[in-house]
Amino acid sequence: MWRSYRLLFGPLAAILLFFGIVGLGLVVPGYSQVRQTVSEIGEMGSPAQIPFAILLVSVSACVVVFAMGVRDISSEAGRSSLPAYVIGFMALSVTGVGVFAYPHPLHGIFGLSELIGDLAPLILALTWRRDSRMSPVVGFSWVMTGLLWISIALNLSSLNRHAAIFTSVQPFYGLVQRSLFVLWFGWCAVVGVMLFRGNREFDRKR
Repeated sequence: MWRSYRLLFGPLAAILLFFGIVGLGLVVPGYSQVRQTVSEIGEMGSPAQIPFAILLVSVSACVVVFAMGVRDISSEAGRSSLPAYVIGFMALSVTGVGVFAYPHPLHGIFGLSELIGDLAPLILALTWRRDSRMSPVVGFSWVMTGLLWISIALNLSSLNRHAAIFTSVQPFYGLVQRSLFVLWFGWCAVVGVMLFRGNREFDRKR
């Protein structure tokens, strides 16, 4: 039973990231949450560089614990543990983004590697779809997968800065980038709560 509490680190990661980004953005002079990327909060020379790195490492630690909780549930339910490992990979990417501050060359590499972690909702939906007990989680994961891919497409528009899509979203690109974080970490938060509640009910019935 105690293992299910690891699932609540999904919501905790989301809360830490949200309030951390908003709070640290306030200490950077002239910073705009609407126009500028999250990485610019902790870029080299920023007054928030070190706190930003600490924030992302802390968020990553929560993601790892959450991934362990998902792995436990997977094992108990006889489902694939692959979603847990993909979630755990996101922790590695987020840590790299925080430790190697923009414009360090590795910052962009770790940032792009987050696309692997973004596959977690899709992989969970595919590998758990045959378990009727997981139907609410699977259904929610399908919805979030669709929204995530829309957000990913908008974010990747920055690779071609002359394209019509990017010129349209450029004035509020900070919000576009944040939509990706909101969706993925929001998925972690909701799935963590859903699995936690489901595991408690299952334990009471055993």
